[in-house]
Amino acid sequence: MKLRFVGVDRSGAVWASEPVFIKMSKREIVKLTLLSAQSNSATTPTKTTTTIRGGARRLLTLCVWTDMEYVNPEGLRLDGRRPMEMRQLRGEIGVVSRADGSAVFEMGNTKVIAAVYGPREVQNRSQQLNDQALVRCEYSMANFSTGDRMRRPKGDRRSTEISLVIRQTMEACILTHLMPRSQIDIFVQVLQADGGTRSACINAATLALADAGIPMRDLVTSCGAGYLNGTPLLDLNYVEDSAGGPDVTVGILPKLDKVTLLQMDAKLQMDTFENVMQLAIEGCKAVASYIREILLENTKQLESRRGV
Repeated sequence: MKLRFVGVDRSGAVWASEPVFIKMSKREIVKLTLLSAQSNSATTPTKTTTTIRGGARRLLTLCVWTDMEYVNPEGLRLDGRRPMEMRQLRGEIGVVSRADGSAVFEMGNTKVIAAVYGPREVQNRSQQLNDQALVRCEYSMANFSTGDRMRRPKGDRRSTEISLVIRQTMEACILTHLMPRSQIDIFVQVLQADGGTRSACINAATLALADAGIPMRDLVTSCGAGYLNGTPLLDLNYVEDSAGGPDVTVGILPKLDKVTLLQMDAKLQMDTFENVMQLAIEGCKAVASYIREILLENTKQLESRRGV
């Protein structure tokens, strides 16, 4: 990373350094990225109250100009991936014994657990639907899921919004008309967050629904893509997602070729948007292929246990 430091010590003396290349740890890169997330200009200073000890053991307050390269000249991102390369996927079903269906899904360092209960009798009769099943979803983040150990209030605005997004996405694939006057509860919790938590939650919920035997039109899968430094990037991690650039989250039914979710956090030119969205769709298809492999392998294990 290329940095230029400007500092003021307690005596009021101002010092500055020439632009230098510094080898930094992942945590330090994340910190500096968050500081510069509000500005895409490398010449606009971003201030921090963090103090460090200078060469003469003086406490210094830093202003940092960052020149972050999200894709280096060799075509590699900060974590070593190519722009159109996804993070490593990992999934497992049947992780919660008391749930009707459950799954753990990982996208890189992002890890999510999902549990499904139902179809079962509706607990609140006033919410019962006579022609279809009632789908409910609850999203939450573990207090230890991110670097800061802050207590996360239950039912905050962000959690409510993501719960609604997951529920609407799942309703698009569940054959609710086959289960009238019943209730399906989906619980999703982020155990470790490193970008793309929304997509990971949807993928984990899909696996859990399949494990519970809930009838679905198709497997709904989700993936995100962004646009940084003039380059479309697939499956953003936390550092890239915190850069403040446009990103698109897509959910699709791959066999039916239908979009069930489309969210974008910033404006994009139409031709750029189409490229980024198509990249996210390709990521969704790759996730769907991996989920099918997990379900097929699980089916083979069940057949072997039964001696089929």
